[in-house]
Amino acid sequence: MRVFAHCAAVGVLAAGLVAPPRVIAQQPAAQPREASTILAAARQALGGDKRLSAVKSFTATGRTRQVRGDNLVPIEFELFVELPDKYLKKDEIPAQETGVTASGFSGDDLLVDPPPPAPLPEPARKTRLSTLKQDFARLALGMFAGSFASYPLTFTYVGQAEAPQGKADVLDAKGPDGITLRYFINSETHLPIMVTWQPPAGRAGGPGAMPPGRAGAPPAGAPPAAAPRPEFRVYFADYRDVDGMQFPFRLRRATGADTTEETTFDRFKVNPKIDPKKFDVRK
Repeated sequence: MRVFAHCAAVGVLAAGLVAPPRVIAQQPAAQPREASTILAAARQALGGDKRLSAVKSFTATGRTRQVRGDNLVPIEFELFVELPDKYLKKDEIPAQETGVTASGFSGDDLLVDPPPPAPLPEPARKTRLSTLKQDFARLALGMFAGSFASYPLTFTYVGQAEAPQGKADVLDAKGPDGITLRYFINSETHLPIMVTWQPPAGRAGGPGAMPPGRAGAPPAGAPPAAAPRPEFRVYFADYRDVDGMQFPFRLRRATGADTTEETTFDRFKVNPKIDPKKFDVRK
């Protein structure tokens, strides 16, 4: 097995990460009209409603460099999408002999290849399906400045933020699973900059929790303090022309200040004919 190198390369990847925009002006009340105006400007910058609405399917190829410990693991991928609710991503790690794996969804059917040896318990299946739909929803925000029926989002205006790229308009996007995404759009170019979100709040004791009786610790019998929730981020960059539209050719994913992977697209194909069998459920 050969893995791309390592501590130095990981440092280079992490060094490209920029700090998240900081909200400097916030509206106390939701203003859907302002949110729709900002989204309309973003869609215009991405190619306009006519072109974006004409996209019924697309495919993409590229590679991801994923941080695993001190290593950068290269992953080659193919992406197949039929709007609004079919999505499949095939991954292959050239340095490993594990073969091609695929995951996605067709409506509310989970697609996994190779299929698991036994059916997933329903809670696990729903969690995996929701995770994949959220992945697609975030990609759609970078490409289309909107959402689709597979994971519909409701937008409200938050305010403006300062970012290294300039000022950004900030929207909250609420999804069906109770997760709220914070969506940043460049105020001048109107191109999407990034999406941030946090997992649902949880409670945990964990290492470092104060034992009962120590100053500052909760009294005996009190529920444990809520564990800090990490912030996840996806950055959109390197917008290029694809059939008159602007698509991001680079995505950077991070947890807090730490880069976890960087994805580079080689090319997109718009409205190709996709074999329907790709979205069949394997059993």
